[in-house]
Amino acid sequence: MVEVGRSGLDRDVRERMPREIWVLVGTSFLIAIGYGIVAPTLPVFVRSFDVGITAASLVISVFALVRLLFAPVSGRIVGRIGEVPTFTIGLSIVALSTGACAFAGSYWQLLVLRGLGGIGSTMFTVSALSLLIRLAPPHMRGRASGMWATGFLLGNVIGPLVGGGLGAVSLRAPFLVYSAVLVVVVCVALLLLRGRDGTGAELAATAEPPARFRAALAHPAYRAALAASFANGWVVFGVRVALVPLFVVEALGQAEAWGGIALAVFAVGNAATLVLSGRLADRRGRRPPVLAGLAVTAAATGVLGFLTDPTLFLATSLVAGMGSGLVNPPMNAAVADVIGSRARGGTVLAGFQMVADLGAIVGPVVAGALAEVAGFWAAFAVSGAMALVALGFWLRAPETLPSAPGPRAAEESLAECSETECPSRRRPIP
Repeated sequence: MVEVGRSGLDRDVRERMPREIWVLVGTSFLIAIGYGIVAPTLPVFVRSFDVGITAASLVISVFALVRLLFAPVSGRIVGRIGEVPTFTIGLSIVALSTGACAFAGSYWQLLVLRGLGGIGSTMFTVSALSLLIRLAPPHMRGRASGMWATGFLLGNVIGPLVGGGLGAVSLRAPFLVYSAVLVVVVCVALLLLRGRDGTGAELAATAEPPARFRAALAHPAYRAALAASFANGWVVFGVRVALVPLFVVEALGQAEAWGGIALAVFAVGNAATLVLSGRLADRRGRRPPVLAGLAVTAAATGVLGFLTDPTLFLATSLVAGMGSGLVNPPMNAAVADVIGSRARGGTVLAGFQMVADLGAIVGPVVAGALAEVAGFWAAFAVSGAMALVALGFWLRAPETLPSAPGPRAAEESLAECSETECPSRRRPIP
């Protein structure tokens, strides 16, 4: 494992996070609040067009499906025009399509508009993560990723509370408010991030060619990150949302409100470890918190279906959330290490995002079928097994944390590797 010297730690403590990282964290918070404002109202709004539950679910699923399909294109766009232009264009598309949803006159109009929103969503997601990687110093990537994820998490907690109140006034009001929030974010991004994505003359002169997905796939740390990202999408964004509320009502015999409580408890556990995990990743390496987080996630998720006591179920959900929080920041930081700070990693990050979206789409379908055929215990047990598979990949992955803060020699950029020979295929990154 890589050791970071004491002087490196002292410098790490003293050095402040770049202002642009705080801007990205703030924008992620506002974006998540806006998304949360729309989330509780959308299914009800769709049903107001006199369609069935399946049709209403399709409007929600089309957003994730379009994100998945358009991710490779978004990666290429980032490589061609830069992160900040892609970020602002993507958010503008979401803002316009979301605002137009408030004036939708038919179900099919709403379906098309949500699909357009998925295109914009994947554009700003890929570009924001790419920008985070390029602007965060290598020895602060874990904390930067933790802060960014925390911004999204807090926004997702606050947003539905605001959205519920707006939805009581009008089913169309949340869409207009979310659109207005995105307009503010676009203005802030243009003002404070312009010229910070490598498009300036000075940065362009030292920039490396874009990182290639094939080269990244040859690195065991990137393959491990893909496995963990798929498991995270399956367990956290898929099965947790789809099955936990049903399990609480049908298996534990509790009121529907308990489903929301269980999801909130998971979010609390997640928030409790995100920043801590980022600090550990920057000081002790990327692997230790990921390994611990995947082990905790696998164990806590795997036993959920066997529990019969509601209080114990909430406690286990809290532990599962803590495990998930341990995984995300170091996983993102490891992907950043593989890409390097001077190369755009649009296609590499697009692949990383796609496997999470794929897990979120496939997970609920498979787990739901298992729950119907064999019971909830089988659905949660298989979901826990997904985290164990990812753990196996990380046990074989090398440490990617640079040995000391700052020096360029500590990083290995994929842009410098040929497709037939790359040092990262023979040895860990120093």
